[in-house]
Amino acid sequence: MQTIPDRRKISPFLVFFLIHSIQVGAGVLGFQRIISMNAGYDGWISVILAGILTHVLMFLMYLILEKSGGDLVSAHTLAFGKWIGNIFNLLFALYFSLLVITIMRTYIEVLQVWMYPRLSTFMFAFFFLILVYYIVNGGVRTIAGTAFFGTVLPSYLILTFAFTFKYADFRNILPVFDHTIKDILISTKNMSLTYLGYEAILMLYPYIKDAKKSQKYAHWGLFTTTTIYTLIAIISFAFFSQKQLEKTVWATLSMWKIVEMPFVERFEYIGIANWCLVILPNVCISLWCASRTIKRMTPLRHRHALIIICILCLCTLTFITDRKQVNFLNTVSGQIGFYFNFFYIPALLVLVTIMKKVRQKR
Repeated sequence: MQTIPDRRKISPFLVFFLIHSIQVGAGVLGFQRIISMNAGYDGWISVILAGILTHVLMFLMYLILEKSGGDLVSAHTLAFGKWIGNIFNLLFALYFSLLVITIMRTYIEVLQVWMYPRLSTFMFAFFFLILVYYIVNGGVRTIAGTAFFGTVLPSYLILTFAFTFKYADFRNILPVFDHTIKDILISTKNMSLTYLGYEAILMLYPYIKDAKKSQKYAHWGLFTTTTIYTLIAIISFAFFSQKQLEKTVWATLSMWKIVEMPFVERFEYIGIANWCLVILPNVCISLWCASRTIKRMTPLRHRHALIIICILCLCTLTFITDRKQVNFLNTVSGQIGFYFNFFYIPALLVLVTIMKKVRQKR
């Protein structure tokens, strides 16, 4: 792996914004229904449990990166060799390309349902990917800046949930542990799919100055995400009845409908428009990880790999047309991400540790 000059690296504290921004995307608009399907009003416990698991996995990822001395491609080369390792690298690139497609199509569906029913999926995706290409082509520092503004600028939206307190009944969440452990664990698995994206650190690691110091900022990013999801879950459970949650696909947007201001009549339109700033770093980071992986395993330049992946994502997006397909897309990407994080990452750590000891003995 080539040495990356310091002028292309980012400060360790920016990892906080990169990790946090890629976790908060379109999923926050409707995760409440998913976690309440099994655990009911105890779903907020599943949010916390899933958040704790992300900290464990982040710790394992940093161990892999420190032992391999590079990024995920280096870890695959150490564990499997060049040729077999490239197969896993390709799967990783496809996984992050799938995240790009899932994030964009989910947001486009929100726009089509709530604001513009005749919005062309192709046209919106085309112009959005042009913006993403421009940002990603600028390098990791530009992406980190986008993640910073994508976190700070829309942060005022958290305050809008205070409007729900007038109609909320926080006694809904009582009694606590009203469901079985099995139901809470199933809900934890479903919630863990919403947290996906933090595995981008596996490719970002070499671009961080004093990379070891960035681990605490990565954990702070995970903690902030868990806190926000937990607060939104508790507020949603206090606002909606159990039957309402079962029928409400976009619970967060439905809560924004009651926001009343002298100068805004339909605040959910403002929230949806601002959410474009939230998903922008999501797409940028995922697309950079996919293109960077392709660049590391092939002779292609990063720019060319980026163009190819953008075209493939754009073509795929146009074939996803209805709600069932979008729901299937979210389910597939979530399941793949779950097994990648909770099964493959621990297995890779074991393989990397064994192979490193074998090479040291040789």
